[in-house]
Amino acid sequence: MKKRHVELSSPDRDYLDNLLRHGHLSARTFKRATGLLELDRGKAVSAVAQTLSVSESAVRGWRERYGQEGLQMLHDKPRSGRPVEFDGEQRAKITALACSEAPVGHERWDLRMLADKAVELNYCQSISHTQIGKILKKTS
Repeated sequence: MKKRHVELSSPDRDYLDNLLRHGHLSARTFKRATGLLELDRGKAVSAVAQTLSVSESAVRGWRERYGQEGLQMLHDKPRSGRPVEFDGEQRAKITALACSEAPVGHERWDLRMLADKAVELNYCQSISHTQIGKILKKTS
């Protein structure tokens, strides 16, 4: 059984050659582009993997993704990341609270009092004093 390799279109090949020649690339993008060109030249998956110091399954994945997505596979897809716990409005309210007069009997706000007051005023469901500290640290 003959090993499959990638057959790049002429514009794709030109784009990759130009990208490698002139672009400032991340290591991942560089390896993917180089791998596609090497596969197009007829090199075996194992040889490409060894040359680029990646696993053979990674090279096979690039080959499959190129078939499905074209050159979009060079770049990572956006990641969801961790959702934002406190939006800008909540942060602004907490910052304004910290800048307000301290409660009677206290010279200034401390982080635990700010956390308790923010929950009491329904700025958020719950918040820890360390989160309050992080919010206030980001403001000058």
